[in-house]
Amino acid sequence: MDWEAFAERMATMARDLLAQESLDATLERISACAVEIVEGCDAAGILVLHGERVETLAPTESMVVRSDRLQQRLGEGPCFDAAVRLSGERAFRIHDFTRPQERWASYVGRARELGIGSMMGFLLYTWQENLGALNLYSRRPAAFTKASETAGWLLASHAAVAFSSARTADQLQQALETRHTIGEAMGILMERLKITEDDAFALMRRVSQERNVKLRDIARQICVSGGLDG
Repeated sequence: MDWEAFAERMATMARDLLAQESLDATLERISACAVEIVEGCDAAGILVLHGERVETLAPTESMVVRSDRLQQRLGEGPCFDAAVRLSGERAFRIHDFTRPQERWASYVGRARELGIGSMMGFLLYTWQENLGALNLYSRRPAAFTKASETAGWLLASHAAVAFSSARTADQLQQALETRHTIGEAMGILMERLKITEDDAFALMRRVSQERNVKLRDIARQICVSGGLDG
């Protein structure tokens, strides 16, 4: 591998990731960069765990989704282990799916049918949080070299920072939008019911609790219909 050229591509990628305008765009660019940059990589995606449920983000092919679902069903696999950080390893790798494997044997046996020849999983984490795992797949056995693993780990390191930054920005944007919607809904109630700001908020909160519906959803309903239905 031409490491000087690779370093230039990584620097360009890092700037590109931070320039994306949304969380979804950032994740999609991470997966695309994996296919572009890591030697041997045919497909990529990000696996995130919600308790026992697996979510696949920004898959480049349906094979990635099917692999993640299989790992969830079996409760094992390199990407599943990377996401839950079972052993503290930064990278998980299956060199050749055509050969028997002691580790993740059940997964390997079934994953061959998905057309997977080799794969790697990298933990996505920052000092503050564990975000999930970046999954890299190849249709060819033994496609990933030591250089591929190094490139994947470097990509995952940059991706984790971009992922965390984009998610924080997305959460902030959602919070601002929610605040604006709630304020607009309160204004509608104050105008229609001739009540104070505090009374409008108290009314929305009470309805939210009674209906077991989030306050922001009650606010959206008021903004759309002009009042509280029911």
